[in-house]
Amino acid sequence: MPPVVSLKKLADEFNLTKLTEQVNIDDKVLLNPEINRPALQFAGFFDHFDSDRLQIVGIVEYTYLCHLKDEPRNKNLKKIFARKIPCLVMCRNLPMVPAMDKYAREYDVPIFNSSENTTDFMGEASRFLRAQLAPRTQIHGVLMDVYGVGVLIIGESGVGKSETALEMIKRGHRFVANDAVEIRRVSTETLVGSCPKNIQYFLELRGIGIIDVQRMYGVESVRDTQGIDLVIKLEIYDETKEYDRIGLTYDHMEILGNRVTCHSVPIRPGRNLAIICEAAALNHRQRRMGYNAASALTERIMSDIEDGRSD
Repeated sequence: MPPVVSLKKLADEFNLTKLTEQVNIDDKVLLNPEINRPALQFAGFFDHFDSDRLQIVGIVEYTYLCHLKDEPRNKNLKKIFARKIPCLVMCRNLPMVPAMDKYAREYDVPIFNSSENTTDFMGEASRFLRAQLAPRTQIHGVLMDVYGVGVLIIGESGVGKSETALEMIKRGHRFVANDAVEIRRVSTETLVGSCPKNIQYFLELRGIGIIDVQRMYGVESVRDTQGIDLVIKLEIYDETKEYDRIGLTYDHMEILGNRVTCHSVPIRPGRNLAIICEAAALNHRQRRMGYNAASALTERIMSDIEDGRSD
């Protein structure tokens, strides 16, 4: 089932006042994260009208409607409501124009009031809908906030993901999700991970059982959501496999169409996986700031070679 946002949730989130008391909103939802200001539609132009979007009326559209004569205004209003728009929001506490309530009741379309100015409401509504209606998936793993870098730790069951997370929590990093990581694609560049509410803040440790990270280590040890910047794949060491030892190139993992840098980390006795994950997060942060240690080392070696040739 695709994600939906109920109109009741939208109204609660933005403190909207319902102007059409006769229209029931209990079963009404939004499916499209985009929004629309129906200025051209009020003028009678309906080509490419996205009627499934949240419709927002500001002072410009309201003033234009008030200046129209009754016949063209009613004609275009009826066309808009007949398209079964999900709802209409009047910003700045603007009242309904004549005939608007009539067509809202006729076509069962709710109208809301918002005290916010149009630009602010559009920005916040767009952010909210994109987050709520973003494409999503669920991945088996652990999500941590390590020095501000979202690190998704994946690997086979029993490989040590939870134990690594626990060590990082003790070292001051923040825990987001264990076992089931819900991931939303909020843009072509951004993935946001969270935890299902029923298992939020809980961590499973084999041989110990379930622990509550928030109660055991405090509220500063957890967070609700985190952008995913880096994937670390833990795997049992394989002598036949060649692991990256320089870091000039990076593998990627595709999640919901977005490419995320991925490191395969082999597990051997004596390796401190928490420190390795910390180092990977800091190295990733350095690269985002424009410094690549592998490239710097390569340039230094090439420079020494060139100096040797010139002697």
